[in-house]
Amino acid sequence: METTQTIEVLDVTLLEPRLKHPTIFEWFDARNGGEAFIIHNDHDPKPLYYQLLGERGNTFQWEYLEQGPEVWEVKISKLTQQEGETVGELVAKDFRKAQVFKKYGIDFCCGGKKSVKQVCEEKGVDQNALERELEVTSAAESRETDFGSWELPFLADYIVNMHHKYVREAIPALYEYTTKIARVHGKNHPELLELAKHFVNVANELEAHMPKEERVLFPFIKQLDEAKKQGIKLDKPAFGSIQNPINMMEMEHEAAGDELEAIRELTDNYTLPADACATYTVAFKKLQEFEEDLHRHIHLENNILFPKALSWRKKY
Repeated sequence: METTQTIEVLDVTLLEPRLKHPTIFEWFDARNGGEAFIIHNDHDPKPLYYQLLGERGNTFQWEYLEQGPEVWEVKISKLTQQEGETVGELVAKDFRKAQVFKKYGIDFCCGGKKSVKQVCEEKGVDQNALERELEVTSAAESRETDFGSWELPFLADYIVNMHHKYVREAIPALYEYTTKIARVHGKNHPELLELAKHFVNVANELEAHMPKEERVLFPFIKQLDEAKKQGIKLDKPAFGSIQNPINMMEMEHEAAGDELEAIRELTDNYTLPADACATYTVAFKKLQEFEEDLHRHIHLENNILFPKALSWRKKY
């Protein structure tokens, strides 16, 4: 252990594998609100982020100081108590609020466990102005579906039949479009070559991701729901705590979200150049539609389905 600018550093590489996460949790729990420490590692400790989020909730800030390839350092700050709901909770109650967060570039799905105050500080957004817009949105009439009131098995089936189905149907056409515009327009617009690579990454990620939910996590959530109704306890599943597959799914959600965010940046928010052909135009339109669907898809899982399932895990 050493100090860097009065902040203690925990060198995780010196610990036995079985002691790494427990030790980090001990360090975190020993801190008061507003205090921080740094973990030093030889690989990306992102799985720890999801474990900490799952077991301690929205009580910390995660800041990369170094990101490899040989050294990874993360500053973990323990937050002071803050009032107010998280971004994800607000959108879970009223999906119309998603448009307000989207306007300000605030991630409501993968980053939905942060408070409004946190995201405003991170994005340099006027919190008062944002909250005024959220209030106006709440006052407007809407027929937005109340997904939070749905039973979990029905919500899981809806995600599969609506969003998983959409992803599987959209990927082949988008692969064709992105490959074609990269080939035809790549010389004048080299960013399209990168765009095509990012789309292959997100397609591969999702095609590997969805079967895990359909074959493992969602069936267990349905069993959990049935156990709740019958007032019985389930046998411990092979994957241990339900927190484990949820952590994995949330990591994969973030990976897919990062790929689409890279596409949005490369295209300057899907701005078409003057020489865009019909395929170019359709590709951008479909990519934007794909991104919007994925945001709602991930929101339903990260902010509604998973939190409800986790709230039952200790009882059933």
